[in-house]
Amino acid sequence: MTNPFAATPLLENDRVRLEPLSPDHGPALADAVSDGELWRTWYTRIPAPDAMGAEIETRLARQRAGTLAPWAVVDPRTGGAVGMTTYLNLDPANLRLEIGSTWLGRAAQGTGINPAAKLLLFTRAFEELGCRAVELRTHWHNHQSRAAIARLGAKQDGVLRSHMIMPDGSRRDTVVFSVLDIEWPAVRTALQHRLLPR
Repeated sequence: MTNPFAATPLLENDRVRLEPLSPDHGPALADAVSDGELWRTWYTRIPAPDAMGAEIETRLARQRAGTLAPWAVVDPRTGGAVGMTTYLNLDPANLRLEIGSTWLGRAAQGTGINPAAKLLLFTRAFEELGCRAVELRTHWHNHQSRAAIARLGAKQDGVLRSHMIMPDGSRRDTVVFSVLDIEWPAVRTALQHRLLPR
């Protein structure tokens, strides 16, 4: 692996731990995705419980090829993996990457784990890797994800119409958001404020 953007160091704060993805996370991730049958959500690609092992191997193979940086999202209160997240569309020459292929089990949603994980991922991207821009993308119909991305402080760049063909054959219009390096200080402050104890 020659692409430094594809490295997955342990990242953690009080709310979440991002561990380098491994096959050992498979059973906990299969349990997490089973809650609410998340893989049946038509407008996103989330692995089914029986496909979790193959999904982990696919992400690790892409990491070895230098095209992806995959983490397991771990709840430090339980020590169990509750989701996955990645850096993808790695572009070190232009100091850009995308945070995506992210999902959280239903029990972890709305707990502060997602903004805490994004704080870690943005911090690494801007302060360690020197990125000038970090993208986030989602399906036009994924209103929950679009609202969550906007709450992070990302700005909508545009919509890639008929961008992808989904497993059911439908066309995905992809909404593209980004945070620029000059915007990062304000985004960081807002995320830190969201994570303060209430």
